[in-house]
Parts: sequence; C-alpha cells; structure tokens
Amino acid sequence: MRAGEEFSDEVLISHIVAGERELYRILIERHQQKIYSLGISFFKNSDDAADFTQEVFMKAYTALSGFQGRSRFSTWLYRIAYNTGINSLHRRQEFASLANEQDDQTGCFDPPAPDNVEQELLRKQAKEAVKKAMQELPERFRICLELYFFYDRSYEEIAVITGFPLNTVKSHIFRAKQLLKDNLSDSMEGGLP
Repeated sequence: MRAGEEFSDEVLISHIVAGERELYRILIERHQQKIYSLGISFFKNSDDAADFTQEVFMKAYTALSGFQGRSRFSTWLYRIAYNTGINSLHRRQEFASLANEQDDQTGCFDPPAPDNVEQELLRKQAKEAVKKAMQELPERFRICLELYFFYDRSYEEIAVITGFPLNTVKSHIFRAKQLLKDNLSDSMEGGLP
C-alpha cells in the first residue's frame, strides 16, 4: 500500500492489522497533535504531555486489532487518551483543570493580538476569569464541556469517551454552561481578577 495519506483511518487500520505495521506512523501523524494537546490539558507541561502521547499511541497500537469501527477511530483514540489521562492523574492524586493554559498551538482562548495595551490587559483579564470559572466547575461537568468546546466532540462522542450515558452528557454540558455563565457574571460584577 502506497500513499497511505489518501486512505481513511479505518482502511489504514485494516492494513496495519493485516501486517503492514509501518502504516501506523500515518495514524500517529494524523492524530498526535490533538492527543498531545489533550496531554497538555491534563498535565500542564510538555514533557508529561509527550510521555502521555507516546503512551496513548502504544496502548492504541496494542489494542488496534480490537477496534471494531462502531465509532470513528479518533473517538476510540480519545477514549484511550481520556482513560490514560484520568488514570495517570488519579495515580498522582491530582487533577488540574483541562481549561488551563493550552499549548500555544491549540489556539484556545487566543484571539488576535490587540491593537493597544488596554485591549491586551482586558483580554488577559477575561482569559483569567474564564480559566478561574472553568476550574470551579465540578470535574464531570468540566470534562464534558471542554471536550465539546475545545476538542469539537459531539455529544455521542463524549458519551463514548467518558462512558457517561448520552442524556447525562447533554445534561452535564447544559449545567456546565449555566454554572460557567453564573461564575463569569459574578466575577464581572465583582470586577475581573
């Protein structure tokens, strides 16, 4: 098989499982930046995020023959990444907000550079207010909201990734939006940080 970049993830997987293991690098190249960004969200530093990315792709490779195609490969891979991240954090006995400063390459919360210093200050204050409000959300709400907004996952994909029932995901996202709105309103009334 040549020019594997032209084939879907699922076609590549069938070739990899059939013995063309070198094609796995194409899947890695397609998905490593998003998995790395998720690692930054979990661990807040590039070294741990890089280790996390490598661990996720090793686990996915080991389990690749079990991929049944009931969801997109990216959803299946996110499920592995999510579980790996959560398990790592529980082993470390810490959980930091997924909404903290993202890797510069993800662009989350980074609007175009302002024209003046006052706009820059306001942008930084607004960014800090959003980060603080996100940190105050219950973990289950925060995870669902971040997967929805920052990683463009559908409700169905979030249900697969987190293991929450679909209606629970919808409820968590709705509730997280409400709490975030309330938290931001409170910080605006009391003045930005």
